[in-house]
Amino acid sequence: MSNPTFNFEAAARRIRQMLLPTPIIESSYFSTATNNHIFLKPENLQRTGAFKIRGASNKIFSLSDEERAHGLVTASAGNHAQGVACAAAFAKARAVVVMPETTPLIKVKRTKALGAEVRLVGTTYDDAAAEAMRLAKEEGLTMVHPFDDLAVIEGQGTIALELLRDLPDLDAILVPVGGGGLIAGIAACIASHKTDCWVIGVEPKNAASMRAAIRSGARVTLDDVSTIADGTAVKEAGVETYALCRRFVDDWLVVDDYELMEAFTETVEQHKLVVEPSGLLSVAAARKLPFANKQVACILSGGNVDMLMVASMINKGLRSRDRIFKFYLDLPDRPGELHRFTGILADLRANVISISHDRYSLTKRFSNIHVDVTVSTNGHRHVQEIKQALTQAGYTVHDVIE
Repeated sequence: MSNPTFNFEAAARRIRQMLLPTPIIESSYFSTATNNHIFLKPENLQRTGAFKIRGASNKIFSLSDEERAHGLVTASAGNHAQGVACAAAFAKARAVVVMPETTPLIKVKRTKALGAEVRLVGTTYDDAAAEAMRLAKEEGLTMVHPFDDLAVIEGQGTIALELLRDLPDLDAILVPVGGGGLIAGIAACIASHKTDCWVIGVEPKNAASMRAAIRSGARVTLDDVSTIADGTAVKEAGVETYALCRRFVDDWLVVDDYELMEAFTETVEQHKLVVEPSGLLSVAAARKLPFANKQVACILSGGNVDMLMVASMINKGLRSRDRIFKFYLDLPDRPGELHRFTGILADLRANVISISHDRYSLTKRFSNIHVDVTVSTNGHRHVQEIKQALTQAGYTVHDVIE
């Protein structure tokens, strides 16, 4: 571990040509929901779809011509891979990206399309990282670490300069945390400007390796990191990032996967922004802040999400907010019963999304028919009204738990 000196202003000038200007979005929706003044910083709109282009560019542009000429190597299954590929192509440097064999094909294709050589090795990030280190040693390639590198950290911290410029009265910043490069850079930058702004790290509940390290007073390795926020599912914090977080980060929060799914649906619906689960840690945690009436910036760190996951998260997010109600019941096997049942739903303005009615399915009573139903609803009270009306009509309603 070192005692680094950063020059964030110089880094911002160095990487300016690689960045797209991401706006500050004032969110009346999240402000009302959290009793604070919430501002979104959508880095999902950044080049390559994430903040990672900042750190990768700063690292690569800080190298000597000789180092770049020898080539670059990194290990990543996500946003960092694309950031390195993009910055290396701009610098006309060879880039080798080692990815686990389990990496989704779309991410492999995007990284290749940006000009990098992709090598698929092993089944985990650790396997890919070990191969990247081997290549760096044996072929003389320069390693561009995803988070535990001071130049990478410095590049990520340039986001804080933009926040301080656009929101001079900012009270707090909520930052998604995986390996810690983003929050280490932001916290160090805020500290260098001697402001009273708090920096608060947010991790997935089941992958909170940095918070565990801070509480233990030393880096720890988690046994398992099971979360939909795969971009921040890091078992062990970095050496440099841990040291900086210990010095400069003010507080830590965690959120679970259900809160992330709700945040996904809210962000799509209210702001028309598609943000990956890791990028939503900040807004998902905004409801947990221990203060009110403060200006709070939420970093939306990336938006590279698989389309199949988008559909799944919207469905689960709507269900968690009682915008969709799934249930099943048994209907008496007689003419007109299905019409009677759906009439009750219509009277309550519960629009049927799907209904499965099978007269040949087995039930506990041979005179009954099993029916699976999905309806669109307007919240918890509407769901309770539907349940109550169906119960009063003599039906036994069973929620579908997924």
